[in-house]
Amino acid sequence: MEQFKIINEYEQLKILGDPFRSKLIMRLIEKPYTGQQLSEIFDLSRARVHYHLRELEKNGFIKIIKKEEKNGIIQKFYQSVAKGFVLSNELLPHSKEISDATRQIMFETLDRTKTRILAAPDDAFKNETGETNPANWKFMSTQWELKTTEEKFKKWAKKYREIMYELDEMSKEDENNPDAKPYYFLSMAFQLEEGFFKQSGHQQEQDEDEK
Repeated sequence: MEQFKIINEYEQLKILGDPFRSKLIMRLIEKPYTGQQLSEIFDLSRARVHYHLRELEKNGFIKIIKKEEKNGIIQKFYQSVAKGFVLSNELLPHSKEISDATRQIMFETLDRTKTRILAAPDDAFKNETGETNPANWKFMSTQWELKTTEEKFKKWAKKYREIMYELDEMSKEDENNPDAKPYYFLSMAFQLEEGFFKQSGHQQEQDEDEK
C-alpha cells in the first residue's frame, strides 16, 4: 500500500465527497474486506455494496489484493491503494468540491476515532500513579487554538510530520517486541472563522501591547 495517492480527476474528487464511499475507503485503509463483510458491517445489500466497490475500484481508490474460495464461491478481498489521498493542483478550480470532500474525510476520520476509543482497553486510560503532568501520561487528549500566520503553521506542520515519520521508523524495531503495544494517533488542524476558546493570559497581554 502506498503512503499517498494523488487525486487529479474531478470524478475522483466527487467520490471523496460522497459520505458512504468515503466510509468504505476509510474501512479499506485499515484492512482488507470482502463485499459480504462490508454488507454486514453497514447492514446493506451485497448488490449495493458491490456497486460502490466497483466504482471505487474503477476510479483507482481500491484494488483486489487476494481471492479465496469458500463453499464454492470466490471471495474477493478489497483494500485501499494508499493510506491517504492528496488533491492535486489541477483540481483547484473546484474549490467548493475540495472543501466538501475534505470535510467529509475529516468527519469519517472522527467517526472511526470514536469507534477506536470505545474499543480500547480500560487500561489505556488509567493513570495509576496519579501523575498530574500530562506530558507523563500514557495517552494524549488535547486541544489547542491559537492565532498565527499560514507560513508559520506550515513550518510547524512540516516539523510535526517529520516527528511522526521518525516515530514510524523507530516503531519498526519493535515489530517482534512482546512488550510493544499498538497506539492510535489522530491529528487535525484547520483555519477557523473565529476562535471559540477564551484567550490565554499570554495572548491577552500580546493584544494589550499592540493597542
